[in-house]
Amino acid sequence: MACRVGRPEHRAPPEVFYNVDEARKYTQKCGSGLSGDYLSEEGHQWVGVDISSAMLDVALEREVEGDLILGDMGAGVPFRPGSFDGCISISALQWLCNADKKSHNPPKRLYRFFSSLYACLVRGARAVFQFYPENSEQMELITAQAMKAGFTGGVVVDYPNSNKAKKFFLCLFAGVSGKLPKGLGAEQEEDMKSHVQFTNARLRFKNMKGKSVKGSRDWILEKKERRRRQGRTVRSDTKYTGRKRKARF
Repeated sequence: MACRVGRPEHRAPPEVFYNVDEARKYTQKCGSGLSGDYLSEEGHQWVGVDISSAMLDVALEREVEGDLILGDMGAGVPFRPGSFDGCISISALQWLCNADKKSHNPPKRLYRFFSSLYACLVRGARAVFQFYPENSEQMELITAQAMKAGFTGGVVVDYPNSNKAKKFFLCLFAGVSGKLPKGLGAEQEEDMKSHVQFTNARLRFKNMKGKSVKGSRDWILEKKERRRRQGRTVRSDTKYTGRKRKARF
């Protein structure tokens, strides 16, 4: 029987999975520090953060021009406010959805990362994360924590109809609302299928199947409308419909 290889984040924590051998294989395909090389070619100064010392060692061997820091992004990024005008991440974000230690709480770690990132970016800065969501719930968790931290933006999908070439990008804007780029390989009439957009005003974005997020105001209104069509008695809609109540002590 064929043995299915699981997702890397299910096999070991990132600092363990990306050992010396794995780090070198990854560099041959994509690259520790390769994103920084493109930034350097464009005249930018950059700082790289990774939880894997092996990945950083490979970057040092490649003599990259940026500064390198060993750190856990789930613990927050240790930079002063307004230090950077952009952020790029490749295949790292989904690791924060795992609880590799008893002390790990994925929603809190995601929020800690996004809130610290938001603080160290100048207003108007952009951040782009190429990541591999395991399912729609994981994608909703990630985008919700980014929005809670103050970002606006959304998810763009390259080649949405391809199983092999499909890639997800979380595109964020700090302090402003911007226009999302069009996903590669997306037909004009299917362009909306390759986007998941949200704002920090309300949790009112749709998942990749076009369904409202469970528990949101839109989801509640749609549920009530379905019941009305079924002839059921439903309370009238008001401005308080779907609004979370404050906890009473």
